[in-house]
Amino acid sequence: MKARIFEIMEKAKYRDIPSLIFDWSLVILISLNVFSVILESFSTLKLRYLGLFSSFEFISVIIFTIEYLLRIWTSDLKYPRRNRSISILAFMFSGMAIIDLLSILPFYIPLATSIDLRVLRVLRFTRMLRILKIGRYSASMALIGRVLKRSKSDLVVTLFVTFLLLLLASSLMYYVENPVQPDKFPNIVASSWWTIITLTTVGYGDVYPVTVLGKILGGVIALFGIGLVALPTGIISSGFMEEIRLKNQSEVKKNKVCQHCGKPIDDN
Repeated sequence: MKARIFEIMEKAKYRDIPSLIFDWSLVILISLNVFSVILESFSTLKLRYLGLFSSFEFISVIIFTIEYLLRIWTSDLKYPRRNRSISILAFMFSGMAIIDLLSILPFYIPLATSIDLRVLRVLRFTRMLRILKIGRYSASMALIGRVLKRSKSDLVVTLFVTFLLLLLASSLMYYVENPVQPDKFPNIVASSWWTIITLTTVGYGDVYPVTVLGKILGGVIALFGIGLVALPTGIISSGFMEEIRLKNQSEVKKNKVCQHCGKPIDDN
């Protein structure tokens, strides 16, 4: 029974009807939860249908809690270890398990302890994380996860270079513009706001250089920003191309179909 429950909760295999029903039921429930959070942001709707929203939230949390506990129970099948406690810890510290926990915590924390209502509002935002639970059942989100995992070292290097450029540009603009615009460029940290909107080519126009040297630096930094934005885009794009190529190769081997003409390959 435990093995069958584990199979049902995992992504549905071909023609496994109970598992397919379970997957789609959770996907629909998650989608309705996200839709409910959006509707609650309208004060008129929240006041009118407060009881309905509360009941739906209670039922959803109960279902998600049961799912979380069942995944803990079957964690030794997903993470086979000699010690069952290690299997449970391996599951609890996995990415999806953390998302599962964060999606239900805002409901239980106020019941366990008194908490500032302002903090509670922030905690309730984590309900939106329930949409990430769809990643278990979505091939597209799984593909994005594999691409980011494959490209993480390159993306880390890009982020480090971005940070260095941000720090350097903010420092230069501070020393150049602070004498004439002390309110706009009061320190390096505040100057980083201008650097961010310039490097990303957004340019809100609320803060801008007025000195000749500042304008020259601003133009150079903006040109750097064009290339900087293209770096992670190119890395992720190449990662997608590689994943699609590997997927096509896997399907060709599995189905023994020619990737050029689409005809079955004769083993003889």
